[in-house]
Amino acid sequence: MSGHLYASLKPEVILDAVESTGLRADGRLLALNSYENRVYQIGIEDAAPVVAKFYRPGRWSEAAIREEHAFALELAAEEVPVVAPLPDAAGETLHRHLGFLFALYPRQGGRTPDLEQRENLVRIGRFVARIHAVGRAGSFQARERLDAAERGEAARADVLASERLPFELESVYEDLSADVLERIVRRMQEAGPVPMIRLHGDTHPGNILWTDSGPHFVDLDDACTGPAVQDLWMFLSGAAEEMSAQMLALLEGYETFVRLDRRELALITPLRTLRILRHAAWLARRADDPAFVQAFPVFYTTRYWEEHILTLREQAAALDEPTLSLGV
Repeated sequence: MSGHLYASLKPEVILDAVESTGLRADGRLLALNSYENRVYQIGIEDAAPVVAKFYRPGRWSEAAIREEHAFALELAAEEVPVVAPLPDAAGETLHRHLGFLFALYPRQGGRTPDLEQRENLVRIGRFVARIHAVGRAGSFQARERLDAAERGEAARADVLASERLPFELESVYEDLSADVLERIVRRMQEAGPVPMIRLHGDTHPGNILWTDSGPHFVDLDDACTGPAVQDLWMFLSGAAEEMSAQMLALLEGYETFVRLDRRELALITPLRTLRILRHAAWLARRADDPAFVQAFPVFYTTRYWEEHILTLREQAAALDEPTLSLGV
């Protein structure tokens, strides 16, 4: 849905929504960095500020959001450091106001983790394993399954239907993206069946708030069912030997709790490539949202698509390379 709907999300509407949960706002309101949803820090009388997250209409079903909340609360109950939604006096975490679904969260400070520090990767691996220990204990019914063929084809369709893809690049993108998706699916099939569990789903460094006591995981908006390595590979970067060292550090912490099926290492490049396809489609779907126009100006240029096509060609070559080796 277009970001124009958010035009009705005025400060007074935001404050009224928060107060509808039984809290008393003191009038302070600060917009926080968020694109898919709208997120605000709200001052509360005689209490710490809260963070209000207004879900993008049509993005998730109410059932899917409730599963996200339930998973976060399960994790919090096991003392996994996630920022979980705050229940009201009736125990409700999902609220509705003037057509918007929203939730309130405690304010949590922190910084982006320094991934150059090996010990930080070890600690992150340990906490991801704890998320997965809870994830293995149940299942999602309403949330998505990380199906590469389905997600990849949907991404291609959204880009091809978008008016943002320059006409002169349409046939190049159509053929190249089809080839890349075929390689993704083949590589994942060649890896063989791996366990599918409940995941955070989007554990990039920006979704970790690092404090002196360690990490706090935020934003389970993309929680899904998928392979465990989905919550690990986004911490990898650089040349193959650098990524191998990073993965060894992650696994040192992760395997304190459970061993990662080594077949999942073959999924890293396919999952990375799938994310690249889906990111372009995400921008294409949200192209009319004023927040995206302001935040991603290069997307609206031919240069973006030329560089995206170049990246897909590089990923096509990477999908023919051997699986990441840990050297052990």
